Amino acid sequence: MFKKLTYILLTLTPGSVLSNEPKDWQLGFQKAASQGMEDIVWFHDYMLLPIITAITVFVLFLLLYTCVRYRASKNKVASTTSHNTLIEVLWTLIPCLILIVMAVPSFKVLYSQDTIPRADVTIKAVGYQWYWGYEYPDENIIFDSYMVDEKDLKENQPRLLTVDNEVYVPVNKVVKVMITANDVLHAWALPSFGVKRDAVPGRINETWFKADRTGTFYGQCSELCGIKHAFMPITVNVVTEEEYKKWLEKAKVEFAKKDLGNNIKLAKKVKEIR
Repeated sequence: MFKKLTYILLTLTPGSVLSNEPKDWQLGFQKAASQGMEDIVWFHDYMLLPIITAITVFVLFLLLYTCVRYRASKNKVASTTSHNTLIEVLWTLIPCLILIVMAVPSFKVLYSQDTIPRADVTIKAVGYQWYWGYEYPDENIIFDSYMVDEKDLKENQPRLLTVDNEVYVPVNKVVKVMITANDVLHAWALPSFGVKRDAVPGRINETWFKADRTGTFYGQCSELCGIKHAFMPITVNVVTEEEYKKWLEKAKVEFAKKDLGNNIKLAKKVKEIR
C-alpha cells in the first residue's frame, strides 16, 4: 500500500520538485549532493533547530507565566526587587554552555570545508559584470558562461538558471574551484554542494566539492554586484567518468585556450616589420 501511494505521489509531483534546483515556496535546503552539504544539513536539522526551538518555547513560557503571575490585578503592590544573583549567573552560564555545545560540530564542518584534499579536477571561476568565466588550467580550456534569455529557453530548462556553456565535472571526484573577479565583488554559490565563496578582484579564494551523484545542479551569484546581479546563474553538470572524458575531447577543440606566448612572438614580428 505504501509503495502504491509513493508511486502515485511521484507521478503527480512536478519534475521541478525532484530536480536539483530551487522550487516555488521552498523552505528547506535543496537535496544534498556532497558530503559537505550533508554535514551542513545535519548541523542545521539536528543541532540548530532543536536548540532554537527549545529556547523559543522556554522564553514564550516565561513571558506567559510572567503575564499571568505578576499581572496588576493580582499584585496591588509592585515588587521592589532590583536583581537576583542566581538568575543573573544562570542566564550568563547557560548561553555559554549552549555555544560550547554548538561550537564542536560547527568547527568540524568549517574545517572540512577549508581543508581541500588533493584535487582530481581544478576549475578557475572568474566573475564579470554580469556573467561567469571558467578555465580548466590543466586541460587548456577556457570559456564564458552567459544566462540564456527566457525567449530562447528550450523545454524543461529553468528560467534564470540556464546558461549557454555549462561546467562539467566527473562524479565522485574532488573538484577544486579557484574563485576570483575581474571588476567588482561576486560570489560563486552552489547550494546542493554546500559551496559559497566570495569572488574578490585581485585575490583568489578556494573551495572544493565532491559530488556523490550525477545530474545538473544550479546556483547563482550571491553577492550584490550590480543591476544584473540576478542574471549570473551557475550550472554544473555532474557526469560519469566516461561522459566527462568525451566532453573534454570536445571542449579542448571548442574552448581551446590561445597560446599567449605565440601571440607575443607574433606581435614582436609585426613590430619588426613596421
